[in-house]
Amino acid sequence: MRAIWSGAIGFGLVNIPIKLYSAVQGSELDLDMLDKKDHSNIKFQRVNAESGKQVTWQNIVKGYMLNGKYVILDNEDFAKASPEKSKIISIEEFVNGKDIDSIFFETPYYLQPDKSGEKAYALLREALEKSGKFGLGTYVLRNREHLCVLKPLGNAIVLNTIRFHEEIRDVKELKIPASSKVKPGELKMALSLIDQLTAKFDISKYKDTYTDSLMKLIKAKAKGKKTAVPHMRIVHSNTRDLMSQLKASLDKKSTPAKKTKKAS
Repeated sequence: MRAIWSGAIGFGLVNIPIKLYSAVQGSELDLDMLDKKDHSNIKFQRVNAESGKQVTWQNIVKGYMLNGKYVILDNEDFAKASPEKSKIISIEEFVNGKDIDSIFFETPYYLQPDKSGEKAYALLREALEKSGKFGLGTYVLRNREHLCVLKPLGNAIVLNTIRFHEEIRDVKELKIPASSKVKPGELKMALSLIDQLTAKFDISKYKDTYTDSLMKLIKAKAKGKKTAVPHMRIVHSNTRDLMSQLKASLDKKSTPAKKTKKAS
């Protein structure tokens, strides 16, 4: 893996030199955009809006429109804005992970210590493990300040960026039914269905089956074979009342449905 950021974890008066690595990778297929006429690749270019000429990366700068004029910023300006946060993941406080709603979580990263910081890294990891707390802090990556939590995962410390409070839209903007509309009998039936489907969380059971199916379709199409369009089964009907749907769900056997063999 290639490090995307290097700096240090600020833990009290202790600085732990680390490197930041992406903890995730996409599972979707890498599809190219092509011209429908001759299947040539589509290319995107950075073009000057005035001259219409292509501009190279070396000649591109960033600017902010202020009072009708652009203020141009360079790399030094971004670093000067907050030199400490550009190099240090500063742990401000420790919190209970359960207090952070999942809506705030964004991207996970692995933190790897430099040799000089291995002992302090292990100390922080074990302290987080034993306390059950998350380290809450801030740092700057790609010219933007990020809020993050540090938590243990096996022998590693994971940094998970989280959203700022002002980034979350108010749920009041939505038209959502009140809980008073729920009937006691329906709620009891729904709780029974939840109990029936409750299992120990095991993420390894779930695979990106859509990508696998799409790859099979691509290979079949490459060989000139036709694939049948699967029949979509309606799972909800307004003509049936909610109670009968819940009862039918409970009566249904818990064994997984058989997969329909795809025609090729």
